[in-house]
Amino acid sequence: MTIHLVATELTVRGAFRASAPLASLGDLRADGDALRFRTGNDEVALMLHPAAPRWVAAIAKPPPTLAAKLGIAAGTRVLTLGTIDDDGLAAALATGTAEARDPELIVARIDDQDELARVASSHRTLLERRVPLWVVYTKGKGAPLGETAVRALLREQGLVDVKVAAVSPALTALQFARRLSR
Repeated sequence: MTIHLVATELTVRGAFRASAPLASLGDLRADGDALRFRTGNDEVALMLHPAAPRWVAAIAKPPPTLAAKLGIAAGTRVLTLGTIDDDGLAAALATGTAEARDPELIVARIDDQDELARVASSHRTLLERRVPLWVVYTKGKGAPLGETAVRALLREQGLVDVKVAAVSPALTALQFARRLSR
């Protein structure tokens, strides 16, 4: 049996297969070696042995905010590029301080390959100083700019992807940084 905990869901795979939204889990507790909870009308017990209390803590812990996932804290100097068309992203960016001259982080909302190339080229100096670049783009098969294109274009520029973050149901983000010299 394999158990996976993601931001919004607990999934069990093996002889028994099920998933449950974290918000639906009630009466969550460690009971000896078992992780116990209710979901809907069902009482569930997963035998996790000594790990049960750690799983309870992990499930009960609130997920990080989008600002935290992007590395934006109060006072973080952020250079924002593109049109911010998502309320959650706008709120996360508002946690930091808008800064064009000496940013600690670049967040680019882009859905066009030519625009992505322009951003990488025009901000080369910042990227060479290892200022991280978050590329926020529409996710899904019909998206105008896909993950493969983003990675390929920025890897050609000597950047490597170091993090991924879900922004919203419609948007995802990849963080890139300059490759360390060997």
